[in-house]
Amino acid sequence: MSLNHRWHAFRRVPSFYLPNEWRSWVLDRGSLTQRLIHASNGDFSVRVTRQQWLQPKRDEALLLGCPITTHALIREVELLCHGEVWVVARSVIPFTTLQGEERQLKVLGNRSLGSFLFKSRAMKRGPLQITQTSPESLAMQTDNRTDEPLWGRRSLFFLHGKPLLVSELFLPTILNHETKA
Repeated sequence: MSLNHRWHAFRRVPSFYLPNEWRSWVLDRGSLTQRLIHASNGDFSVRVTRQQWLQPKRDEALLLGCPITTHALIREVELLCHGEVWVVARSVIPFTTLQGEERQLKVLGNRSLGSFLFKSRAMKRGPLQITQTSPESLAMQTDNRTDEPLWGRRSLFFLHGKPLLVSELFLPTILNHETKA
């Protein structure tokens, strides 16, 4: 998943910038996993598209407070509801975060990261940043081609004070489903 570097702190984004139909998804600070499970009546799954040790993007490393040349565990997934991709997500987890209890994050497999994060009493979430990007920025194949801009969010999470970065990009299939319901 390759997103642009134009992330904006939400408090600095004019209200007209983010269309109303996207606001409830992009600005929700609760568990996206739980929201997707609810929206799909339990027909939810995670497909890992990549998980490997890589160098984070410059802006990611800076947010995490890591040296730019460091490697981190990069996990990219598709979150599916009713067999369709609704969200693509990228997690950047520094090596130092993967110590103690958090070493479980290396072996999530097809379980969602949110299912771990939102169960942890030690989890704290930082402020949201949002972005708008074009569908061409996604390095993925979907059956749901669109010319509409895509909306995303990212935030730092802290587990026992140790950071990880989660970026999520919402696909129009979410809105298509809501209009059918």
